[in-house]
Amino acid sequence: MGRLWRFRHRWVVPAPVAEVYAVCAAVEDYPTWWREVRSVVRVSEDVGDARVRSLLPITLRLRLVREVDDPATGRLRVGLSGDLTGWAEFLLTPGGGGTEVVFRQEVEVTVPVLRRVAPVLAPLLRANHSWMMRSCRHGMQRLLADV
Repeated sequence: MGRLWRFRHRWVVPAPVAEVYAVCAAVEDYPTWWREVRSVVRVSEDVGDARVRSLLPITLRLRLVREVDDPATGRLRVGLSGDLTGWAEFLLTPGGGGTEVVFRQEVEVTVPVLRRVAPVLAPLLRANHSWMMRSCRHGMQRLLADV
């Protein structure tokens, strides 16, 4: 088993939970507002293939499988396989004059060369992930400001 990478990001969007939930649930639309998500192709109702690339010259290919889609609790979670295995989720709750968004992710790197260099590049990989999540926050806020 390789190293488990854990990420947690939190921000507030000045929009109702239902509107933020709708944006987060429409995974195939991510490329229109989250620039690091280069493409999402729906395979079935609960499965999609995504390509993701942030600042580093590495494009990750991921299979997303819906695990939790619960508007009542504000929780959306996908299982991940491909270049990363694990899961990612949005947790949405009222707060801060809008919706508090918590993004959590636990993954292992499966690409052999990246898996070997990841421990040495850990600070760079974490910074790359933080950049991607700042972009998510800004894109989400811009999109919801236009709703």
